[in-house]
Amino acid sequence: MKPVFVLACACLCMAAAPQSPPEALRQTRLPFTEADGDRFAVKYAAVVGRTPVPAGQRRNPIKTVVTEAEINGYLRYRGKDVLPVGVVEPYVFTLGSGRLSGVATVDLDAVRLSKSRGMLDPVQLLRGRVPVTATGVLRSKDGEFRFDLESATVAGLEVPKSLLQELVSYYTRSAANPDGYSLDAPFALAGGIREITVESKRAVIIQ
Repeated sequence: MKPVFVLACACLCMAAAPQSPPEALRQTRLPFTEADGDRFAVKYAAVVGRTPVPAGQRRNPIKTVVTEAEINGYLRYRGKDVLPVGVVEPYVFTLGSGRLSGVATVDLDAVRLSKSRGMLDPVQLLRGRVPVTATGVLRSKDGEFRFDLESATVAGLEVPKSLLQELVSYYTRSAANPDGYSLDAPFALAGGIREITVESKRAVIIQ
């Protein structure tokens, strides 16, 4: 899974505390340009092109810093390379202490109509293109990564993890992974990435 896609998944995977406006909507978006996205693309190519350390060997850590502006410039101007069809206008906030917050507009009709459903299926309530907001923690250890979901909102309403999982599964499925990404599943990243440290306004990729 691409590092930028991990960050973009925050838009679908996590959200704000109940009884308050979604955290992603309380944050101030940083200005960004296409040049920011280009810088991210160059850094990303260097990260994934780096040969992983052979088993049993170690090297001095290689750190690559990507800024919040670079991440969002990449998502805006090169998003078609990493975002599923039906997910648009994403913005990812790097909050610090491992926390990410994000928002994206998501086509819920596509999810609802993707299979037959009973009248009591909560997905029947999903309609149109609406904002999905997200906040949670990206944890990493020895090259294994995991998202810890805090909570989620769809169209401003708090939703259970099971409903969010259906959205994530639908929009991350592929021929190689027909069930899509699981919120609870750990994953590894290409390029021998050992850790991603999410700091305020930036993230540090460690190989």
